[in-house]
Amino acid sequence: MAGKRFSGVIPPVVVPDTADHQLDVPSFERIINRLIEAGVDGLFFMGSTGEVVFSTDERRKQIIDEAVRIVDHRVPVFMGCIDTETERVLEHARYAEKAGVDAIVATCPFYALGGTTEIEDHFRILHEELSLPIFAYDITVCVHTKIPWKLLAKLGKEGVLAGVKDSSGDDISFRYLVQENEKNGHPMSLLTGHEIVVDGAYLSGADGSVPGLANVEPNGYVRMWKAFQAGDWATVKAEQDRLNEISHIFDCTTGVTGYAGGVGAFKTALWLMGIFETNQMPRPVRPLEGANVEAIRKVLEDNGLL
Repeated sequence: MAGKRFSGVIPPVVVPDTADHQLDVPSFERIINRLIEAGVDGLFFMGSTGEVVFSTDERRKQIIDEAVRIVDHRVPVFMGCIDTETERVLEHARYAEKAGVDAIVATCPFYALGGTTEIEDHFRILHEELSLPIFAYDITVCVHTKIPWKLLAKLGKEGVLAGVKDSSGDDISFRYLVQENEKNGHPMSLLTGHEIVVDGAYLSGADGSVPGLANVEPNGYVRMWKAFQAGDWATVKAEQDRLNEISHIFDCTTGVTGYAGGVGAFKTALWLMGIFETNQMPRPVRPLEGANVEAIRKVLEDNGLL
């Protein structure tokens, strides 16, 4: 995969749990196969949607091994190797390399917060000590540091980074990064994690998307990508508008916030659709129940997914 330009729809795969908080392998197989059959261009495991920070080292290894086995080289596998500091990230990434993944995705360090110097050194160390392409995962809300777009562009130009998965919420920064990346000869693949405004990111020049909502409805994101490649902007917008109606699974619930309302909505939708056996969440997050389940059911029914 060295030198390969990654692009297209690369969903962050939701991890299914059994009622007793084990990895539900049959459901994992169903979601992975469903996404590949829909025509996605890659799969991203062990990101925010993929329960990475809730997983022990042993569970991470299990998810990596099962993901690689199930995908079986049908699409590229991106693996989140996310931890507080560089040495821990290297431990996860070395295991992922041996397991056969295609690219490593890492945030900047967090908890022991540093500055731009430490962020730059972190990614340089990963590049020097690992053999796989490195994607920077810019997710300010979780790591509490925004990676400067000028630094990302610099690291891309120098070959340290193969790409960026942008979930920062800073569309101005992303636009500047796209333009600078183009000036530099387009060395990086720039992927948006903003599933509600993928059409706008494509208009800006993004190379693809990492939409969590694609776990629930992958076909629309695949059609949007193909329409974008064909220059059919009317279809791009129509698909985004349709997907945004489905995205109301996030805001139809009450009394839940954060991970419980976001990934919890994904899991509940997938459970109602018969893809997951349960909507169990990692401890201490509670699964959605009662009126919240029924609210998500109505959104799915209204949009033809049940």
